[in-house]
Amino acid sequence: MSAGRPFPIGATFDGEGVNFAVFSEHAEQVELCLFDRDGWIEIARIPLMERDGDVWHIYIAGLTPGASYGYRVHGPYDPENGHRFNPNKLLLDPYAKRINGEVAWNDAVMGYTIGAKTGDLSFDRRDSAAYVPRSVVVDPSFEWGKDAPPEISASDTLIYEAHVKGMTAEFPGLRHTQRGHFLGMSSEPVLEHLNKLGVTTVQLLPVQAFIDDKFLVDANLRNYWGYQSIGFFAPEPRYMDQAGIWEFQAMVRRFHAAGIEVILDVVYNHSGEGNHMGPTLSFRGLDNKSYYRLTDDQRYYINDTGTGNTLNVRHPMVLRMIMDSLRYWVEVMHVDGFRFDLATVLGREIDGFNRNGGFLDALGQDPVLSRVKLIAEPWDLGPGGYQLGNWPHPFMEYNDKFRDGVRKFWRGDDGYIGRLGGCLTGAADTFDHSGRAATSSINFITCHDGMTLRDLVSFEKKNNHANGEDNRDGKDDNYSDNMGVDGPTDDAAVNAARAQRQRNMLATGFLSQGTPMLLAGDEIGNTQNGNNNTFGQDNPLGWVNWGSADQDLLAFVERLSALRRNNKVLRQTRFLHSRPRSADGKPDMFWRLPSGVAPTRKDWEDPKTKAMGVELRTSSTTPHYSASNDVIFLMFNNGNDIEIALPPCAPDTSWERILNTADPDEGDNCVVGDMVPVAAASVCVFTLTDNT
Repeated sequence: MSAGRPFPIGATFDGEGVNFAVFSEHAEQVELCLFDRDGWIEIARIPLMERDGDVWHIYIAGLTPGASYGYRVHGPYDPENGHRFNPNKLLLDPYAKRINGEVAWNDAVMGYTIGAKTGDLSFDRRDSAAYVPRSVVVDPSFEWGKDAPPEISASDTLIYEAHVKGMTAEFPGLRHTQRGHFLGMSSEPVLEHLNKLGVTTVQLLPVQAFIDDKFLVDANLRNYWGYQSIGFFAPEPRYMDQAGIWEFQAMVRRFHAAGIEVILDVVYNHSGEGNHMGPTLSFRGLDNKSYYRLTDDQRYYINDTGTGNTLNVRHPMVLRMIMDSLRYWVEVMHVDGFRFDLATVLGREIDGFNRNGGFLDALGQDPVLSRVKLIAEPWDLGPGGYQLGNWPHPFMEYNDKFRDGVRKFWRGDDGYIGRLGGCLTGAADTFDHSGRAATSSINFITCHDGMTLRDLVSFEKKNNHANGEDNRDGKDDNYSDNMGVDGPTDDAAVNAARAQRQRNMLATGFLSQGTPMLLAGDEIGNTQNGNNNTFGQDNPLGWVNWGSADQDLLAFVERLSALRRNNKVLRQTRFLHSRPRSADGKPDMFWRLPSGVAPTRKDWEDPKTKAMGVELRTSSTTPHYSASNDVIFLMFNNGNDIEIALPPCAPDTSWERILNTADPDEGDNCVVGDMVPVAAASVCVFTLTDNT
């Protein structure tokens, strides 16, 4: 043993031994615990005698990858002053690159004594080592070969949100060892499916190590979604078949070889340790006062996340941990970007959310992270938590106004034609500022958190009884519609109407400016029986049911995706504002009523207006464009059958209908006249063809 170095933080193998470094500002002593080959018998407890600032460190020669370890940290147990040190609790290394084992919910994992009259002010002396996971030393080197990031431009991006297990548990053609694992996620059958869909970017629900909540375990459920992180550097063990981080790396390499990016849904806003009555697993025992945001009385946790605690991103070492974690996943694991859960937490300073705050500034200047895709879920539960449109370049944002507006319009709510117009233009009124691109809006109609697309047209209200909370959990306002019958039905007319509405909503998502996102399973009509909160349903209810795939819907989504790829005017980076273009003087966007005339303000505000067309061209601010036939005409009709007047076109050209949601089997190039019938509750797409 020797002094070692304070950098890099974590357990680092150099070929001859392992350097251990861990941060704790308020600790009085830090002990490194080493375990036997099986990882469960403690064979050494070594005090870290070297301290460089607030980083404790030691070097152990001869130690190799695979060694299991943890920490015990001594210091004051004084919750009323923010300190919860308890050396009886074995702690995970926050920088652990691999974690082995799961939390067993024994009372010993608590830093206080369960049942004591003083509650969390009491002190528990039981050893927790038998009930908590181990940190494991790894060598993260991997044979990447010629792997390179696909670097998909924002305008070409189609995001596919998927869960590793939910995607693969029942996917046809996979081996047993692939199901539920990283290697199954990037298997040939899955890659073939994604390529047919035209998916450019897979966004994975949390894959950083997380825990199963005690209340879920008590209810015989599991943390399915994974939003209870406990290790920001380690892949979740349950997704690895052979317990090696190379499995994740191999998955990424295979995705890249197929031309698909990998984005991780990351949870840096809180940890899985919960509130003041939660377990002591890592951060709480290492330095509670530094890692977490505490209330003024220091005993309790600020809960801007709804999970019991909030990480203290304003602390420089916590910020450093997050930045180190992000860089690790890019540089070592080769991921292509991140979706930040409850991202407002990360941008909240003392005076509230600040788009120029420490974390966001750090991202913006970082030479590694500033070049990957960054997506914000732009809200949390804290004060001023809703920040849609306020994120700096190059962030994209989940646009819940798009989600709700599209759902309400197709449900038939009065007065939503104007909201639909905003959706189609990429929410320019929200995002067109500070040099932001028209791709800033993530246009989603469904995501993991809520009903599936199929359930949106099949259930009037949520059906969360399987969660064991008397249907109280989950969002109440789903803006769904059962089309006259709740749940599955044999009524052919109802099923036809449901199928058409699914096509309408999908078409709206793909035809709008912005960045489209598709929830895994929506392309095949997947259902969760109306459950809009499957966070604990690691079972067929939460998984994608590939066995009952709607092949007709799948073919329609493939066609939609190709239509968007083949029409650049649908995926622009510049916003459209109906301004004349220098090349031909034509406006880049022109709204039309079914009669062909431009709508007035009164028409937009009239609740009886149910149909609107829009003529789109290359944005007037786009340099060096060709004005030759760069036009597409979209008609959205949520009223009765109508006849529409198509826009005038130049001699020797005519309009062709290339998509009709009321008749998805209609030919790709259906030549039409000046007046065209449009079916009730449908979307039609027209392009110009040269007749010469």
